[in-house]
Amino acid sequence: MTKAEIVTEIAKQTGIEKAAVLNVVEKLMEVIKDSLAHGENVYLRGFGSFTVKKRAAKTARNISKNTTIIIPEHNIPAFKPADCFKEEVDKI
Repeated sequence: MTKAEIVTEIAKQTGIEKAAVLNVVEKLMEVIKDSLAHGENVYLRGFGSFTVKKRAAKTARNISKNTTIIIPEHNIPAFKPADCFKEEVDKI
């Protein structure tokens, strides 16, 4: 499902204009990204948690050139679904 399909479905179910729904969906994503960028986790009860995980530095190899490179430590966003979310998906 794409963002456009999500907006269409929400607009259909709520009766709110698509433009307003699109604005809310984009602002939600912006707030989540900004929070994670500032090191704050986002918890949505009944849905899941958006967190920042730290990846340790590691050595990687380029086999075709027979060289090694160091990949520095970095942060990545992660999502952990709530238990009720996992149970709902498991029913399918």
